Amino acid sequence: MSSYAARRTALRQELQATNLDALLVTNLLNVRYLTGFTGSNAAVLIGADGDDVFCTDGRYLTQSAKQVPDLERLIDRPCDTTLAARAKGRLGFESHHVTVDGLDELQAAAAKAELHKAGGLVEKLRLVKDEVEIEALRMACAAADRALAALIGHGGLRAGRTEREVARELESRMLDHGAEGPSFSSIVAFGVNSAVPHHSPTDATLHAGDFIKLDFGALVDGYHSDMTRTLVLGKPADWQRDLYDLVARSQAAGRAALAPGTRVSDVDHASREVIEKAGHGDEFLHGLGHGVGLEIHEAPALSKVGAGTLSAGMAVTVEPGVYLSGRGGVRIEDTLVVRESGPELLTLTTKELVVV
Repeated sequence: MSSYAARRTALRQELQATNLDALLVTNLLNVRYLTGFTGSNAAVLIGADGDDVFCTDGRYLTQSAKQVPDLERLIDRPCDTTLAARAKGRLGFESHHVTVDGLDELQAAAAKAELHKAGGLVEKLRLVKDEVEIEALRMACAAADRALAALIGHGGLRAGRTEREVARELESRMLDHGAEGPSFSSIVAFGVNSAVPHHSPTDATLHAGDFIKLDFGALVDGYHSDMTRTLVLGKPADWQRDLYDLVARSQAAGRAALAPGTRVSDVDHASREVIEKAGHGDEFLHGLGHGVGLEIHEAPALSKVGAGTLSAGMAVTVEPGVYLSGRGGVRIEDTLVVRESGPELLTLTTKELVVV
């Protein structure tokens, strides 16, 4: 059984548990998760009885034949109403994805079915990654690791360069090392800009003594990596070493707390407590981390208000930070997989303070 067929089988169990005869999947990422299709227009009807139908339009006739060889295929558009018209009984739809106008169209098309909200059923399955997904994440993290090593090794972090120049080079080097593209717009922040958690690269130039905060990731087979490293150009000041050591200790505590059955809020607390005891709690401005996969930000949310517990196979980030306005900030972030034997680290770049 392919990984896609196994996921559809798992979804069928969810349909049976919620008393649905079928689910109309219209979110393209969920379509990809269930079928392997990577085009820009598609939907799939998953039957509780195993009667599944995939639909796309004529642009993807050849591509869909290769990527979805094991399902009945319809070439038509619009796909959502085409499939809704075929459905019978209790039909779930992705209510978190369908628009108000789209719902009207589905109701008009589904003459033989009764529509029911079923948002989040596929995302529930996506919480826990299978080994095919974890390997894609591992490759994405490796591409980012190699790109950063190449950037440093070839002198890419030197005085006079701008944040934009470094961001462009970093993203180019990820492509050189096997990425399809960046996971998201890279954050490159020098000096005082490193105190802005989600700073966008500018023409600010790098100077000796600056913190260099790099938050970036690579995309491989549709899966996203996410990593942050904070470096210093030239000899670091004592306050920079102290701040870096604090965040490193916090990050280590968060990583150590990743275990099946642990509440996500407790993971956040384990890391945040280290920073709060040092008197910098008000300068840790965001949640500890998030899930990663087909999206750069997925469930679960590792935060004070995060709900639920960790399960083996979840892929998450751990990324505490302390941001001293007008001076500089430090964030250290890894992508990891929750395992019964302890978290598996996928981002392997050193977390020692790198001086360039």
